[in-house]
Parts: sequence; structure tokens; C-alpha cells
Amino acid sequence: MRQPQPDGVLVRDIVIVGAGFAGLYMLHKSRGLGLDAVVFERGSGVGGTWYWNRYPGARCDAPSLDYCYSFSPELEQEWTWTERYAAQPEILAYLEHVADRFDLRSDIRFDTTVTAAEWLPDEERWRIRTDRGEEVTARYCVMATGCLSAPRLPDIDGIGDFRGEVLHTGLWPKEPVDFAGKRVGIIGTGSSGIQLTPIAAQTAAEVIVFQRTPVYTIPARNHPLSPDEVATVKASYRQRRELSRMSPSGLPVAVAERSALEVPDDERTAIYEQGWVDGVPILFHFNDLLVDRAANDTAAEFIRRKVREIVRDPDRASILSAHNYPIGTKRLTLDTDYYETFNRDNVSLVDLGRTPIVAVNKTGVQVQGKHYDLDMVVLATGFDAMTGALDRIDVIGEDGIRLRECWSAGPRTYLGIAVAGFPNLFLITGPGSPSVLTNMPLSIEQHVEWLAGLFTYLRENKLAAARATTAAQDKWVDMVNHAAALTLFPTAASWYMGANVPGKPRVFMPFVGGLGTYRQICDDVAADGYEGFEFESPPVHLAEDQASYHGPLAP
Repeated sequence: MRQPQPDGVLVRDIVIVGAGFAGLYMLHKSRGLGLDAVVFERGSGVGGTWYWNRYPGARCDAPSLDYCYSFSPELEQEWTWTERYAAQPEILAYLEHVADRFDLRSDIRFDTTVTAAEWLPDEERWRIRTDRGEEVTARYCVMATGCLSAPRLPDIDGIGDFRGEVLHTGLWPKEPVDFAGKRVGIIGTGSSGIQLTPIAAQTAAEVIVFQRTPVYTIPARNHPLSPDEVATVKASYRQRRELSRMSPSGLPVAVAERSALEVPDDERTAIYEQGWVDGVPILFHFNDLLVDRAANDTAAEFIRRKVREIVRDPDRASILSAHNYPIGTKRLTLDTDYYETFNRDNVSLVDLGRTPIVAVNKTGVQVQGKHYDLDMVVLATGFDAMTGALDRIDVIGEDGIRLRECWSAGPRTYLGIAVAGFPNLFLITGPGSPSVLTNMPLSIEQHVEWLAGLFTYLRENKLAAARATTAAQDKWVDMVNHAAALTLFPTAASWYMGANVPGKPRVFMPFVGGLGTYRQICDDVAADGYEGFEFESPPVHLAEDQASYHGPLAP
């Protein structure tokens, strides 16, 4: 049994950072491999994104029957979702159930933030430090930090002077927030702003939405799931999952075969209309909406026409209508009565393109030419996506190089899983993987299961470290960039590009090739002896040290 090192540093086989979908499954899988694992989680409970994003109206934008783990058929059968798109409390309850069912909490250290991770070349291990003064060394360090887990606080002059409540949707308090009778300003119209606005408007005296960029959104058509719907899916879960794993989106949706431009205008419009009624994401209807601007324009104009039909005030409808980027190149959101909310007498819309915010003061928000008195300011300003959580950890690899320095011109990874110069450091759904363009639980499972295969390979071959080669990483980055360039994605200033964070390099971060294609690429890499990795045997003085230390971490 491996004992604590003389300096008090404790030893594990694997440290996992984060206890959301990715961290929980990585812990479960690590135990199955016989690895001694510990998870560090900055929250007080499991859930990751779904622990922090508890604002009213928060819900998933993938069907809940698919937005869940597939690794356990028993779990699939015993858990019953209640809505087509589950709300945050239900998703969090699901993840809490998973943690309890698989007895995961005993190896999770809550209220603990990882501040640094440093590669120790002589020991071929990682040393991880936390804000509680703990130090742990581990053979593997897995960053399950999430793609949308680093809230972006806008740099607005005077916001600290505001005498009312200031809330961020990604850091929502556990205690209920009461909008009743209050003047509420919502800054931001991404997914969280779109979900929150209709809820706040139901009871607030006034809601002022400050919009920088108009969005495309479609009705979710959420509804309670009937027992028959649930039973039908549960009876066919295995086939449904296999289809999902090999589909581009990670959902059981067949790839469209037709171009939007090859059907008559009236037929195309009828297809869009039926999708609008049924709540089918418009991008699923045709195969060229993200690669051909003319095809994309047909879908974008359909949404703009819907906005004009729904929103009675023509000026508001114009402000809410997106024109300067293709539909789908920023995250396409699902909503419940978002556009309809702007017909309410207690809801106002401020176009920050015409009148930008000058400052926040003690009593409200000052834009050019007007002041809005407020009781509450809600920052629905999103996240430093995909890289933000990693940038907040001081990750030091070989030769003292820091990860944030390596990524100063944009993230570079091999397969979105590994980074050259950082042996045995692995990312779950990192930049360069399909991640945020797919159904996240299935993308997460693919990463975790692939890493489990790599860990088994290392053990069977008595290897201590795997490091991505620079050549393999360069080739992969080129492939990711080339794939993106074939689409319309790079034409939009999106968080996919890092454009929502001032000073962040403008690089399209996800892999657009789809989950099925990506899965096959990763499987081929593994079949070729993990091509693109270099391996090292353990140092002589550590070669015999194969047991794990199972003692408790310091309190």
C-alpha cells in the first residue's frame, strides 16, 4: 500500500476535477478499473453546470430521455423523466440519484477548488493543489471542468455601486429569488436570458431586457411526458442509443438528405412550419443549412417572419430579428414564450446596438441618452466557454510551460482530449472535440470510455505516461480548423469562437465533424496502438511501486 509522502502530500492514481456529468462518470469508470480516485468539486454538491445554473426557467435543450447517461441499462429503466425538456431541479435530482446509486460521494471533496496542477517529471506524476491547502499527487489528472462552467462577469463601470440585487444566471443563489413587484433589468439574451425573461415577466413590475445581439430561437413545445411515451423509449433504449452514438448530434435523429434549395418554396415553408409547431430544431430539416448561405437564409428568414407575426410592435420585432449572422452559427436556443413576452405591457427592450450601456450606478443602468431605474440587475452574460475553467487553474507541464501560455493564441489539443507537453493530463470534451455541438452526456461517455481504454493499455504494457506528440496535435488542430472552414460557423462572433470574451483569441473551438465521425476517428487511434501518443516506462526507482494508497484525504 502506498503511504503518504514525507512532506504530507497524499497519493492517488487519478485526480478528477469537477463532479458534473463528466466527473461522476469518470469516477465510476475509474473505480471499475481498480484506480484509486478522488474528485475535487468547488460546489457543495454534485451537478456541475446543473448545480450552479438554477435560475428560474433553466432547462436542457436536448430531450431529457436522451440527455442522460447510457452506460447503465438499469439506470435508464429505473429513472423516469417527467418532461420533454427537463428543468434544472429534475436534472440535478437525476445526478444526485446517480451519485447515490453508485455510491460516488465518498470519493468527492466538495467546496474545494483546484488552484494548480504541476507535472513532476522525476516521479512522472501530477501534483494537484487546492484552495484548502491540500496537495495530492496522481498518475493521471482528468479535467472534467465542463465547457460552460466559468461565468463571464461583464466589465461594466459602476456595477459594484448598484444598491439593489446583482445576480448572474451561472451563479444563481440557492434561496428563491422573488421578482414580484420589482423593476428587473436583464443584461444578455443568450440561452439563460431567453429562458429567464418570460418567468421574470410573470410577476415583476417591470422587466427591461438589454440586448446586444438579437438571437434566433424556436419554441421548445415542452410538455409532460406521458407514461406511453416513456415506456416506448425505455423499450427501445438500446437501439436508440446506438443510433445516437453514431449520429452527428448525439441524438437519435436521422441525417437530412435534401438541400433546402432543391425543394419548392411552398414545400420548404411547410416543412419549417410543421417543425415550428412540433418544436423540431430547424437545422434538422435540411443537410446544407450550416454550409450554404443561400440555404441558411431560407431558415433565417422563416424565423424573422415568425418574429414579425408574434411581436405586435414592429420596432421591437425589428430589434429582435437577427440579420448579421447565419442561423445556427451561434447556439440555436429553444424557448417558451420568449417572443410573446415582448407583447406584455411590463416588458421593455433596449437595443444596445443603438444605445450602449454607459455605466451602472446606485439606482440602475445608464445607456446613451436614458437612465433605467432598477431594483435588480441580472447578468445573463454567459461563460468563458470551453477554456475558461481550465485557464483559472495554474496548469504546469513539462519544462515549466503553462497551459494558458500554450493556449495564448487559442487552444490546441490532440482529439480534444490531450495536450502536447502535458503528459497524463486529459480533458473531457475539451476544445477540439464535438462537445457543445452535440448531446453532451453521450459525448462525455465517449471520452470517458476512450480514456478507460487508454488507461488499460498503459497498465497492460507497464507504461507510466502517455504524451500527445506535437505533430499529432498540429495535424488534429489543422483538421478541426479545416472542418470549421467548410461551414458557416466562423462567420459569426459566437462563444464558439471566444468572441464573447474581450481579448480572447478568435478560434473556432469545437470539432464540427459530428459525434459519430469523431467516435470512429478515436476508435481508429486506439486500434493503431494510440497513434499520436508517445509512452514512457516508469523510472527505475518507481517501477515496483504499483499499489495504490487508499487512506483518506486530509479533512
